[in-house]
Amino acid sequence: MITVNNLDVQFGKRILFQDVNMKFTPGNCYGIIGANGAGKSTFLRVISKQLDPTRGSVNLGPGERLSVLSQDHFAFDEYTVMDTVLMGHTTLWEVMSEKNALYEKPDFSDADGIRVSELEEKFAEMEGWNAESDAANLLSGLGIKEDLHYMYMKDLSGKQKVRVLLARALFGQPDNLLLDEPTNDLDLETVSWLENYLSNFEHTVLVVSHDRHFLDSVCTHTVDIDFGKLQIFAGNYSFWYESSQLALRQQQNQNKKAEEKKKELEEFIRRFSANVAKSKQTTSRKKMLEKLNIEEIKPSSRRYPGILFTPNREPGNQILEVKGLSKSIDGQVLFKDLNFFVEKDDKIVFISHDPRAMTALFQIINGEEKADAGTYQWGQTITTSYLPLDNSKYFNTDINLLDWLCQFSPDTNEVFLKGFLGRMLFSGEELMKKVSVLSGGEKMRCMISRMMLTDANCLILDTPTNHLDLESIQAFNNTLKTFKGNILFSSHDHEFIQTVANRIIELTPNGIIVTMITSQIRLSLSYGKSYIRNEKKIIIHTNRFYRMATGFCYSKTGIYVLSACVVRGLYLHGLPTGYASWAEAGLYDSGIPYGHPSPIDFSISLDSGRLAKEGIERELLDHGNSGIRDLFRRCGFI
Repeated sequence: MITVNNLDVQFGKRILFQDVNMKFTPGNCYGIIGANGAGKSTFLRVISKQLDPTRGSVNLGPGERLSVLSQDHFAFDEYTVMDTVLMGHTTLWEVMSEKNALYEKPDFSDADGIRVSELEEKFAEMEGWNAESDAANLLSGLGIKEDLHYMYMKDLSGKQKVRVLLARALFGQPDNLLLDEPTNDLDLETVSWLENYLSNFEHTVLVVSHDRHFLDSVCTHTVDIDFGKLQIFAGNYSFWYESSQLALRQQQNQNKKAEEKKKELEEFIRRFSANVAKSKQTTSRKKMLEKLNIEEIKPSSRRYPGILFTPNREPGNQILEVKGLSKSIDGQVLFKDLNFFVEKDDKIVFISHDPRAMTALFQIINGEEKADAGTYQWGQTITTSYLPLDNSKYFNTDINLLDWLCQFSPDTNEVFLKGFLGRMLFSGEELMKKVSVLSGGEKMRCMISRMMLTDANCLILDTPTNHLDLESIQAFNNTLKTFKGNILFSSHDHEFIQTVANRIIELTPNGIIVTMITSQIRLSLSYGKSYIRNEKKIIIHTNRFYRMATGFCYSKTGIYVLSACVVRGLYLHGLPTGYASWAEAGLYDSGIPYGHPSPIDFSISLDSGRLAKEGIERELLDHGNSGIRDLFRRCGFI
């Protein structure tokens, strides 16, 4: 439990927040949100005693332990990975260090023996004998393999260090846990692991994150820093956002009677409560919703950038065709023999265990890098706009923001440029700032502004939510959902993927996995799990009650199914040779419903990545629905 009493934080004349009185209780996870500079990270630093408040106090429960996610990636370079994690439990580490030091003494005395026995008792009480195995489990869950557990931290990559520091914060089941941007540099699989871990965490958690899906998955409450004050809302980020937008609309609607507004708010709360009752948080957390009070719902002072993409022409039928594309870096294969078509209205997210794969692909199709093999062809009607992962080359200059944008604008009128930048939350003296000193978030807004000026009908976005605050991410997300063109993107933002993409392509060294998705399907690809290896047979089941999609892997030897998503859609899964049924092959483990009535049930043999011609095309045309035909046509099989 964390209790905050009469807390003020002020820097010079600027007051971040004042008169903060709050209690954070066990079994709850509090998501801290606020605009850039509102004081989210500062609040965590005050709670962790890294920063003294101007006034007030922060107290923990009696005998409770506080753990903080370290932001210093070099602080433990001289320690092993295992020791770094164990040091997260400071008391346990002190006991271990003292105990080991005494055992190593050459002149071990009777007093040393008495002290060792006391330490051994404390060590056992803290379950010290299981410490290394618990730490190893945490590391493995976060993607740090066993062969790295006893390496020195200085020998790890930056992304590996992030995961070790996260394991350090989680180690030992701390009573109070503070996490500042814990999902940074984590892939989707690891983020999912962390979501599940925190959803079952029984102690107090305070988290700052720009990942909306993560906040929705783990948070029982939202702490909003706004107007220089902190206010707690029961519910997750989505509830806060939707309710604040509703309150803003009601505030603007002066003609609506107070009773009507109250009724509308009550209906909103009723719907939200019903949805929450079905969510995973309520099964793992006690009393997720203590109360939902309509008096709490107020308009936010947040400013959202005006992001709008307007294609100058409608895309034709031919968008992009990729054939046999391969790329390696330093002898490591990123992708090989990549084949796919992009068709009209496709919004495709590319994912991979190696983030360099998506960056390499985007650079190749933008003409910035050369592939090792293969070709790509854009349609005649397509104009592209690229948002790179690394934008540093665009800002290696001392010109001001206004002059910088002028380079990319067809209209160089100062009034137009100022108005355009104003929509992106740049105004006044900010327009004269040198672009070289802009923050990461400001640079991203500049790059988005540059893209908006191109009027392209195909957007290529390499991890577009990096450095953006929640407001910018929300505005970006909303405009991409309604964009009348094609989008090719990579992202670690689960919500971004779910709400924008209608196809998923996973890049692997052995081929690709393609998934057709609808708005109901949650991204749940099982990385590294495959029931099919080097087989040449798949079974397709269609059902008129289902419409779309699942995942499969295309390679030289055929379609190998790795995972399946079934939400009101066509389900497709491979059956390994030697197995007579899905159940026998254990395919029910991947969540595939089997035993459904299937009006059409047939096998397709594959030969060198092409459908055999024994009447299969005719079968698809005669009996297969449009979803099946489209699925195979997109991948070049018919």
